[in-house]
Amino acid sequence: MPHGKLEKMASMDVHLRQLVPGKVSEDDKLVEYDALLLDRFLDILQELHGEDLRETVQELYEHSAEYEGKHEPKKLEELGNVLTSLDPADSIVIAKAFSHMLNLANLAEEVQIAYRRRIKKLKKGDFVDESSATTESDLEETFKKLVGDLNKSPEEIFDALKNQTVDLVLTAHPTQSVRRSLLQKHGRIRDCLAQLYAKDITPDDKQELDEALQREIQAAFRTDEIKRTPPTPQDEMRAGMSYFHETIWKGVPKFLRRVDTALKNIGIEERVPYNAPLIQFSSWMGGDRDGNPRVTPEVTRDVCLLARMMAATMYFNQIEDLMFELSMWRCNDELRVRADELHVNRRKDAAKHYIEFWKSIPPTEPYRVVLGDVRDKLYHTRERARQLLSNGTSDVPEEATFNNLEEFLEPLELCYRSLCSCGDRPIADGSLLDFLRQVSTFGLSLVRLDIRQESDRHTDVLDAITTHLDIGSYREWSEERRQEWLLSELSGKRPLFGSDLPKTEEIADVLDTFHVIAELPSDSFGAYIISMATAPSDVLAVELLQRECRVKQPLRVVPLFEKLADLEAAPAAVARLFSVDWYKNRINGKQEVMIGYSDSGKDAGRLSAAWQLYKAQEELVKVAKEYGVKLTMFHGRGGTVGRGGGPTHLAILSQPPDTINGSLRVTVQGEVIEQSFGEEHLCFRTLQRFTAATLEHGMRPPVSPKPEWRALLDEMAVVATEEYRSVVFQEPRFVEYFRLATPELEYGRMNIGSRPSKRKPSGGIESLRAIPWIFAWTQTRFHLPVWLGFGAAIRHVVEKDVKNLHMLQDMYQHWPFFRVTIDLIEMVFAKGDPGIAALYDKLLVSEELWPFGDKLRANFEETKKLVLQTAGHKDLLEGDPYLKQRLRLRNSYITTLNVCQAYTLKRIRDPSYHVTLRPHISKEIAESSKELIELNPTSEYAPGLEDTLILTMKGVAAGLQNTG
Repeated sequence: MPHGKLEKMASMDVHLRQLVPGKVSEDDKLVEYDALLLDRFLDILQELHGEDLRETVQELYEHSAEYEGKHEPKKLEELGNVLTSLDPADSIVIAKAFSHMLNLANLAEEVQIAYRRRIKKLKKGDFVDESSATTESDLEETFKKLVGDLNKSPEEIFDALKNQTVDLVLTAHPTQSVRRSLLQKHGRIRDCLAQLYAKDITPDDKQELDEALQREIQAAFRTDEIKRTPPTPQDEMRAGMSYFHETIWKGVPKFLRRVDTALKNIGIEERVPYNAPLIQFSSWMGGDRDGNPRVTPEVTRDVCLLARMMAATMYFNQIEDLMFELSMWRCNDELRVRADELHVNRRKDAAKHYIEFWKSIPPTEPYRVVLGDVRDKLYHTRERARQLLSNGTSDVPEEATFNNLEEFLEPLELCYRSLCSCGDRPIADGSLLDFLRQVSTFGLSLVRLDIRQESDRHTDVLDAITTHLDIGSYREWSEERRQEWLLSELSGKRPLFGSDLPKTEEIADVLDTFHVIAELPSDSFGAYIISMATAPSDVLAVELLQRECRVKQPLRVVPLFEKLADLEAAPAAVARLFSVDWYKNRINGKQEVMIGYSDSGKDAGRLSAAWQLYKAQEELVKVAKEYGVKLTMFHGRGGTVGRGGGPTHLAILSQPPDTINGSLRVTVQGEVIEQSFGEEHLCFRTLQRFTAATLEHGMRPPVSPKPEWRALLDEMAVVATEEYRSVVFQEPRFVEYFRLATPELEYGRMNIGSRPSKRKPSGGIESLRAIPWIFAWTQTRFHLPVWLGFGAAIRHVVEKDVKNLHMLQDMYQHWPFFRVTIDLIEMVFAKGDPGIAALYDKLLVSEELWPFGDKLRANFEETKKLVLQTAGHKDLLEGDPYLKQRLRLRNSYITTLNVCQAYTLKRIRDPSYHVTLRPHISKEIAESSKELIELNPTSEYAPGLEDTLILTMKGVAAGLQNTG
């Protein structure tokens, strides 16, 4: 190896060491993990693309690291000079390399976190990242805390637990920007890295693991990171369902066993009943049609049948193991009679399509006879769903399949009772109990699909009906008139319209969706959610349409309140709804209300939105109590802070008292699904965290804020909303600035979701979806929507009376809701960098708008200072050295990608921008550099620019651990 190269490599290592903060603690292996992955990757890069390219990567990394140290704008220009001199193919390889290095850094973090968790060194209150705070809600600890600190009896805890439900709703919001092909390779890299550092590893194991690690790193690097076609809703649903297959299916019974163990440790000798609804799963994938024209009735039908087929397949794959296990001959009379009956009526010929137990099972093995019949039905259930999915019809008779959950549970319960009565309870509590728990959790439909539609679309349908009946225009009627008509129709029996109703495409689409709901088994569906709901008639309209389309078991109707004004008006709207007698009788004392975090944040800024969401929940609970209704709040949280994201445990514990009451419904969106369920141990922790926090919130409610805290926050919210709106909605050139200073216009090219990024193609900020809005500001590391308004609000109350600063600090110390709000903002500041945002301005924004950008950056700095004062901190993240260290480690990679992105946008948007390219440096082994550019032959930009841009967007998103 030539001397220069050795030196270069050594310098990389030395540089890394100088740059990275020292070890935070004895068990801190992060730097070690990161350096190992980086070295392996740089060797692979050199093998594939030559020494010059590797050196260029190292040079860029060093420039970035130096910038991170001193934040001199000059360093960013030096970086820009190197990056703009690369030819198209080289710049694709470099962007891909940095994006890949960031993914590796994330994997090193995950292994480090898992390692520290294993050795139980995790202090309470550590943030891992906003998606997974490790204020670990360990079940055992929660139980012990409740018994020890709060004098709750173990029986009270057991009762509360048996009756609580956490329903996790998976949504395909377009924010998972990493392809599934890559996620799987990342999982294998993570496994290799963890095993390499295991205690009892032999030299041979080590060598093989090292080879496997290099192979997976290379395979991930050689996979195209860019999705070349947008996903369909069916693709999104299949991607979401893959988590059931890989972790959730087996994770649920494993988690429930841990609940049993934790209960045993506080003296409860019973197990959680298998039909206790502790964890439920629902989905929006293929059901959420709000603003997504690609979700058609046919898509909804497809995803339901696909989920049913998957569920039957997974049960079928497990049932033979259960038949093997239950080889006992002792049974109770009830089971013996059933087994004899089944044996007599069974077809005598062998079932050759089965691998095990394919000949007739003798009655001396009664459990196997009964389970054999369950297996036949599962086989037919799967085949029927498969045929309906592929041909629309099926020759499998419905009576040969399982049609409802009771039918499926009955023979399993019979086996369970029989084992227990013969003294074989320990056997019953083995795989059979796990299977029963899976059947109770996933049912025949795997997940329940929610349907979501905008209220306006229902109004259109009813307007068409009233116009057709010649009784006027429903759209023009007052709320009173609408309610009166809807209620008289709901009380009557006559059908409202026949097949002669004139329909536009949109109207047919709404009605056909109801027909699909009527056609499929009712356990396929969850709630019917109405977005933009404001009045009782919005809810009654859906009730009437369900009846008209002959939905046998109508779905529960859930109004969704999102914008600030809607949240304020929500309690009154719900009270009006409950005062309608017909509706009150229909709901049987239960109502669900959904509150949206994304649009409220986009509408008024984070502070006002968070406070309004808090108050709306308190008021809604009061209204429900008044009418004797049990309310379930459905929280529509995004992954990022700007869209209501944040650590699960803290988010639950900071909700107002009495608002959860043992039933919580919450969305798990986009990239958060991977962070919650991507690995077995993540799945386990997610289930544990939700269960423990929900239990704790109910049994140890958080403090109610003092009246003077409320008054202060009310005052602050007004100022914050005013400032936020004065910039975002009233500043005449804000939209122009936003479109120039961020990659918002180019976001749609990432192909990460099936939903258009705008509700209406023209329109300004208000028509932009919350995700691209946050995405664009995250990319430039400015995070404007998250912090804008905070500074003005804090400044206003402190200038008014200096005592208010002490009150704010008091609120931070003693009120979980306020603390979580401030902590999350502080963390976003730690991820922000106005110097990077200034570079985008300088390159992309017209000169007369520069002062506007300067003003916003001054606001960023001032707000940061005020937030730190409120928290009583000197530096950002001073209470969390681990997160601080991880951000420093990631930033050097992110900065290169940011600079690359800014200059690439410049070249895309300004054709006259001249760059001098140096000769091509990447040495390809077997491909010409042209191939890289030809992956995207239809681009309207100069060769290579679009791919470079998309790679930088994906890389930055991975580095900040959030897309939108």
